[in-house]
Amino acid sequence: MFQNLEIFRLAQGMAEHAASRQSVVAGNIANADTPGYRQRDIPDFAEIWRNDTSGIGMRRTRDSHLSQAPGSERARSFAVSDAPADPNGNTVSLETEIIKSAEIRQQHEIALSIYRSGLSVLRTSLGRR
Repeated sequence: MFQNLEIFRLAQGMAEHAASRQSVVAGNIANADTPGYRQRDIPDFAEIWRNDTSGIGMRRTRDSHLSQAPGSERARSFAVSDAPADPNGNTVSLETEIIKSAEIRQQHEIALSIYRSGLSVLRTSLGRR
């Protein structure tokens, strides 16, 4: 009954998106000195969420079908095209990646806060604290 609540799907999708994006950022940092490496990123969570809940795409219609929260699938990373390149062709900026990492941590904290708030509302509605 409570597995399909939109608030929990949102929190799960947001947390999994943060994990995916952190993985891409970690790969960028690991390749900061690799000649010719192009900086990568994934689309924002809002864009993925909007596309997944638009009514287009696969929906679970039977219990035997697999179910995933929107944003929970690994978003495809793309090369950032407007990043300036070093003389060796590398486009990774460690400063930019550190800023992204802080933003990702904040997004994950927001996902946890949404989840906690949803649990609090459920507990209150059931008469528990």
